[in-house]
Formats: sequence, C-alpha cells, structure tokens
Amino acid sequence: MKASLPAHGADQFDERDPREARQMSSFFNCILLSVCTGAVVSLSLVVWIQVNKGWDWGFGLSTFAMILAIIIFAVGLPLYRIQTVQKSSAIIKIIQVYVAAISKRDLQLPKDPKELYELDKDGEAALEAEFLPHTESFRFLDKAAMQTASLEQYGGAKGPNRWALCRVTQVENAKIILGMVPIFCCTIIMTLCLAQLQTFSIQQGQTMDTSITSSFHIPPASLPIIPFAFLIIIIPVYDQGFVPFARKLTGHPAGITHLQRIGVGLVLSSISMAVAAAVECVLAVLPVLHFGIADSFTYVGLLEFFYSEAPKDLKSVSTCVFWSSAALGYFCSTIMVKIVNGVTNGITRSGGWLAGNNINRNHLNLFYLLLSMLSLINFFVYLIVARGYKYRSHQ
Repeated sequence: MKASLPAHGADQFDERDPREARQMSSFFNCILLSVCTGAVVSLSLVVWIQVNKGWDWGFGLSTFAMILAIIIFAVGLPLYRIQTVQKSSAIIKIIQVYVAAISKRDLQLPKDPKELYELDKDGEAALEAEFLPHTESFRFLDKAAMQTASLEQYGGAKGPNRWALCRVTQVENAKIILGMVPIFCCTIIMTLCLAQLQTFSIQQGQTMDTSITSSFHIPPASLPIIPFAFLIIIIPVYDQGFVPFARKLTGHPAGITHLQRIGVGLVLSSISMAVAAAVECVLAVLPVLHFGIADSFTYVGLLEFFYSEAPKDLKSVSTCVFWSSAALGYFCSTIMVKIVNGVTNGITRSGGWLAGNNINRNHLNLFYLLLSMLSLINFFVYLIVARGYKYRSHQ
C-alpha cells in the first residue's frame, strides 16, 4: 500500500502542466505529513491503549482505522484518474533491451543514431506509442536497437522479435532506469543509520527516567513520537513557506530539484549521527530530531525523483524503489552491528561496542561516529553521481 498509494495519488496530476506539477510536489509533502500524523497517533494513543487496556484493544483500533480508510478511499473512486494498464510488462521490456544488447555485444554501433530502429512516428501503429529522443549515455545499450537483418527475419508479419530488436524509446527507458540505480544505492546508508537510531533510541529510553509527573510517564516505545510531532509542524512550513520562496528564485515547481532535496537529506543524516555521537550520554532524543528532518528531505525527494524520472510504464513501480532502499538499509544494519561487534570484540569487556545488555557500558557514541563518517563518505559519492545525472525530458 505504501508503494502504490503515492503513485496513484501522483497519477491524478499532469506533470507537464506547471500548475499541476506544483500541486503534485505538495501532494508528496502531504503524503509524508499523513505518515507522520499516523505515526503520532500510533505512538501515543495506540501505545497507551496497548499498555493500559491490552494488545487486543490496540489491534482492534488499528483494524477499525484501516476499515475507515478503505471506505474513504472507495468514496473517491468515481473521481480518480485511472491510468490505462499496458498489455505488456514494462519490466520485461527493460530486460529485453539487455538481452538484445548482450546478443549483439560484438557488433559495431553505427555512427548515425538515425540508423537505429524506431517506429515511424506518422504510422498508424505509433499513434499510442511513446517516443524518446536518442541520448549518448550508456551507448552499449544502443546495440539492442541495431538492425542487423530485415524485420521479417526477426518476427515475420507480426513485427520484429523484441528479444532481438528493440525501439530507441525502449532502449532510452532502460538507460533511465540504469541511471537511477546509483541514486538508489546512495540512499541505503541513510536507511541503515535510521534503523540503528530507531533501535538504540528505544533501548536508551529503557534506561532513562521518562516520568513527566509522578503519575504519568512516556513509554520507551513512544519516544520516536518527538521527531514525528516536529515534522508535523515543519512540513507545512516547508511546503507553504520555503517552496514558494525558492520557486521564485529557481523556477522549479518544487522549489529545489529532487536531487538537491535528496542531497540535503543525506548531509543532514551525517550531521545527525555526529550529533548522536556527541550527546549520546546527555540527550538521546536530540539526534532523532535532526534525523527526522533529514528523513523528510530524502523521503519526499526520492518519491518525486523516482516517479518523475521513471518511464511512463514504470511510474507505479518506481515508488516501490524507496521501500526497497529502506528494506536493504534495515537488512544491512543487522550486518553492520555484527561486523562492528566482531572487529571490536577484543577492545571491550562485553564482547564489542554494541554487545551486552547494558547500553551504558557500550560504546554507542563511537558507533554513531562511525556511521556519521560513512554517511559523509556516502554524501560525497552521491555528489559525484548526482552531478553526472541528466534529467529526462517531460515534453
């Protein structure tokens, strides 16, 4: 649902229309705002009910919320713009490009790109087809569009065999996806840091005095509510204050480009981990605030970037990429802890920086410092990757 909902919502806007492009940018900010609002309710009301009334009441309330969401979604069905489902799989089309290019890897590319295969734009079969101009990036994929024999030899009367000959547009779509892969990889480190911060902030909360009054205390599981509550305030200010101001300076519908927003999030994640290392023994919540801001920049930036840059047939799949990055980051966080404990096994009595049940005897500050350095290196790699990326045309 988290992957399909942003794509469905963005499909309601025409990104070629400047006015609707601005509205689509605000929609992605609203997506994050709704996620934060739901998190605040979950970490406060639902946690309180589970602690005081029982887990059955907590799950029951969550079930009721989902039923209500389904009803609200169904009410809007007559108003939605529903995109036409393609007959062939867009992912299969990307695979076809690589298969065709590999099969012709020993051939020499023509000097004139016009010799590559493409549909006749004026033909009857091309009325519903998408056309992208040829680019010079990833030239090795152009071999998929090389015509080494007649079309009849490839597929007979039904047209060319798509596993042997691909359109230039099809090749360009594959190039776009390949160009987005380095951006995707640069976001994994940030999710790794987020996983560690979320895990250890709750573990830290179990050692803290969370009492506000003599009769009321905050459960450790509710501590992440602080950055979410902060984001509920920050997101409207960013969307209604910063974006219109930046839009006047840059002319970009979102104020700043998607890659710039992702970059801001990545550098803030490095700073947040450095702050976490510096104040780990004093105030465990402060770095979570910094990382919440970083996450908001990267979260929305990634959703907008993948949706806007992905080929037409892959827009709904593109929003899944963010969650794939998050999944890899959380998985790598487990590996990271194992590696750190293994390397530092002989340094501490507990068996590593993060081993043992007493977090006060561990070296969490050094671990956060290590993550800050990794994030900073990752940011510089991202700068190189982002500078070399060329946005696709939306004409």
